[in-house]
Amino acid sequence: MAIATMTTPLPISFFPILLLIPAVCFTICHANSNLLCIQSEREALLKFKHHLIDPSNRLSSWVEGGDCCEWTGVVCHNSTGHVNKLHLAAPLSEPDGFATNAEMEAYYNSRLGGKINPSLLELKHLSSLDLSYNDFNSIHIPKFFGLLESLTYLNLSGALFQGAIPHKLGNLSKLQYLDLRGNDLEPKSLQWVSGLSSLQYLDLSYANLSKAKDWIQVTFKHPTLLVLHLSGCGLEDDPSFNSINSSKSLVVLDLFRNRFSSVPKWIFSLHGLVSIDLSGNSLEGPIPDYFGNISFLEVLDLSWNHLNSSIPNSLYSLNRLQFLSLRETQLQGTISSSIGNLSSLTQLDLSENQLNGQIPLSIGELSSLKLFDVSRNQLNGQIPLSIGQLSSLEEFHVSENQLNGQVPLSIGELSSLKLFAVSKNQLNGQIPLSIGQLSSLEVFDVSENQLNGTFPLSFGRLESLEILDCGYNLLEGVDEYGSTLGLVTSIDLSANSLTGEIPKEIGSLVGLLSLNFSGNLLTGNIPDSIGSMELMESLDLSMNRLNGEIPLSFSKLNFLNHFNVSYNNLTGQIPTSTQLQSFENLSYFGNHLCGPPLTKNCTSKGMPIDVANNGSSREGSKWLPCFSSGLGGMHTIGSWTIPSYPGPIKTQ
Repeated sequence: MAIATMTTPLPISFFPILLLIPAVCFTICHANSNLLCIQSEREALLKFKHHLIDPSNRLSSWVEGGDCCEWTGVVCHNSTGHVNKLHLAAPLSEPDGFATNAEMEAYYNSRLGGKINPSLLELKHLSSLDLSYNDFNSIHIPKFFGLLESLTYLNLSGALFQGAIPHKLGNLSKLQYLDLRGNDLEPKSLQWVSGLSSLQYLDLSYANLSKAKDWIQVTFKHPTLLVLHLSGCGLEDDPSFNSINSSKSLVVLDLFRNRFSSVPKWIFSLHGLVSIDLSGNSLEGPIPDYFGNISFLEVLDLSWNHLNSSIPNSLYSLNRLQFLSLRETQLQGTISSSIGNLSSLTQLDLSENQLNGQIPLSIGELSSLKLFDVSRNQLNGQIPLSIGQLSSLEEFHVSENQLNGQVPLSIGELSSLKLFAVSKNQLNGQIPLSIGQLSSLEVFDVSENQLNGTFPLSFGRLESLEILDCGYNLLEGVDEYGSTLGLVTSIDLSANSLTGEIPKEIGSLVGLLSLNFSGNLLTGNIPDSIGSMELMESLDLSMNRLNGEIPLSFSKLNFLNHFNVSYNNLTGQIPTSTQLQSFENLSYFGNHLCGPPLTKNCTSKGMPIDVANNGSSREGSKWLPCFSSGLGGMHTIGSWTIPSYPGPIKTQ
């Protein structure tokens, strides 16, 4: 399913340029050659290894007397045997915040460190060197790299180098690709870039360029440069540059997360630009009309700024535009019907602004659209029927607006839809039967509306569904028994008007991690079968009319980190387990329970001393039959936030 990051992709027309980067797509580490490597080059590599720190013994194949062309990370020329590629990037990606200690340790141990021996100069035919995402903390980029005359590809990104960038790198006249992203670099000048006469790709992101006052003259006048990434470089406005006599080569300009207070005027001198990223700056004032003159533009990202203006009509003339993000820019006004002119658009993000008015019918003309996000605005009116024409749509985000009316039947035409998020609006009526046609649907969030009626039988056909959130509506039940939902991972039906018993079949949903039925009118006993859902992490049955005891099977729920059965009519002793005794008394409040963690003692029959067991009433289970078969793996817990469209990682 979708991942929680909003990103700026490369334009589609730029992809052929990647063919010019010889090492990007390499996944092999050995060359299949019958030739033994050159002895002098083998010795040079062993000297290089000797000065490295290798905690995980990645270079264990690098041994005296071996064929270096078969060593990990070494690629030799098939006919000459010369080493021409050295690919030693860290093999593991940096773990996320949920990584275990073991995963973190494995990641840190996978990175090479130490010193870089000048013996690499013996590799006269070395054309590609990749040391990215290793740990060369506290050392400078070696000056002798500028003597590796055959290099066409150099990737030192994320390797924790620091200090100045050696000017001798400017001697690498064959270099086409240079990535120094994510190091602690602080150059005082970029004049050395002028010497890289073959350079096509340059990434200096997160280097401190505040002292490199020549960055505009050097980079934009470079005759061969196609792609320039300068994210997070501390760049500011320079009023002395209103326009520049630049080459027409540059197609990708990335200035994400800098300190510009207005859109630099010199950008509009770069008529060949295909992609512009100015997101995460401090841009103020209206969006310039000049953007409409960059006729080749395919990607425009101005998100996370303070533009405080309406969308200019000039943007609607960019018929090549594929990606447009104006997310969180204090936009005002309406979405013009001219939006339908952007016939190439695949991703549109106007979320977290102050847009008002209605979603125009012309949105249905965007036949290539995959992502539509206008959440957290002040839009009103109905969801247009024309969304049914968006045959490529994968994500539909309109949560937190003032939309009314019904969920349109035409939603059933969206055969590619994976995420449908319309929470926190004023939608009414019933959930349409056509939902069952969405075979790719993974996330369905209609929470906090005024929907009523029953769940349609067709829900049972949603075999890809992972997250279902219908909480805080006026729903009463479901139709007759439906079929299996194979992948549901989270169910939230809280704060509705559901009645009857919780069906025992719900225990078949063994992959469920989060279940919330709080704030309904449910009666009867808690099904013992819920104890079979051993992966459960969050269970909330509070504020119902449930009676009987907490099933002993709950002692098997070893992964629970949220549990609430408060304000029911439950009686008896709380089952003993590591998890159930770890929750606060509030999780059990408003019942007639006894035993730890409560201070109230139980009788020998397992009842509170002051309460007799009056039994429990049972009603027919009619409200949730379409969830009565086994469901697979789940990974979302409790309340959740709708994720943004995936792409190359970039987080504000």
